Amino acid sequence: MVLIDVDGTLVDSVPDLAYCVGEMMRSLGREPWSEEKVRTWVGNGVERLVKRALTGEMETEPDPALYARALPVFLDCYAENTAERSKLYPGVREGLEGLRGLGLRLGAVTNKAERFTLPLLRDLGIGDYFQIVVSGDTLPRKKPDPAPLLHAAERLGADPRESLMVGDSRSDVKAARAAGFAVVCVSYGYNHGEDIRLERPDAVIDSLAELPGLLRAAA
Repeated sequence: MVLIDVDGTLVDSVPDLAYCVGEMMRSLGREPWSEEKVRTWVGNGVERLVKRALTGEMETEPDPALYARALPVFLDCYAENTAERSKLYPGVREGLEGLRGLGLRLGAVTNKAERFTLPLLRDLGIGDYFQIVVSGDTLPRKKPDPAPLLHAAERLGADPRESLMVGDSRSDVKAARAAGFAVVCVSYGYNHGEDIRLERPDAVIDSLAELPGLLRAAA
C-alpha cells in the first residue's frame, strides 16, 4: 500500500489558499499577505493557516473574537475556490499511473477537511486513483499522529511494515515513523521553508514520476 499526502505532494494548492487568505484579510480591513508568505504557513490544516495569517506567527493564538469572525470568511471562500488556481505538480499523473500499474493499493492522507479534499481530487481528475481518502476530519486525530495511516492500513488490509507514506513535510515523516511505515518525501512542497532531508526520510524524489522506478528497484 502507498499513501500519499495531498497539499504540497500531489497538488500545489497555495494559489487558492493565498487568494482566500487575502479575501479574509480584506474583509477584516487588513492588508493581504503575499503568496510567498502564505506558502510558508501551509501544511497543518486551514484552522492553523487562518491563525497564522491573523498573527503573522507560526504558533501564536489570535484574539478569539477575531478568529471567530475570520474563519467563516475563509471557509466560505475556500469552498468556492478549492481548485480554481491549484494545479497538480509535474509528474503526479505519471507517478499515479505507474503506481497503479504495479498493482499497489493507493490512498490519500491529508490534514485538509473532507469538504475540501474530495472536490479538489475530483476537479483535478485524480480522485479515482485512490481506494481510500483519509481527510483531516475523518478521525479525531490527524498527522503527525499515526492514526490516519493505521486507519488506512486497516481498511485496505495492508501491513504497515510493507506500506509506504509519501509526503513533503515533517508531519508526514513523523506520522510514518510512528505508524511503522517507510517514508519517501518529495523535494518540493510545504515544509515551512526547511529542507525535508533534515527529517531523514528513507528517500527524497524530485517528482512523483520517479517513485514507481524506485519501488521496482527496491523490490
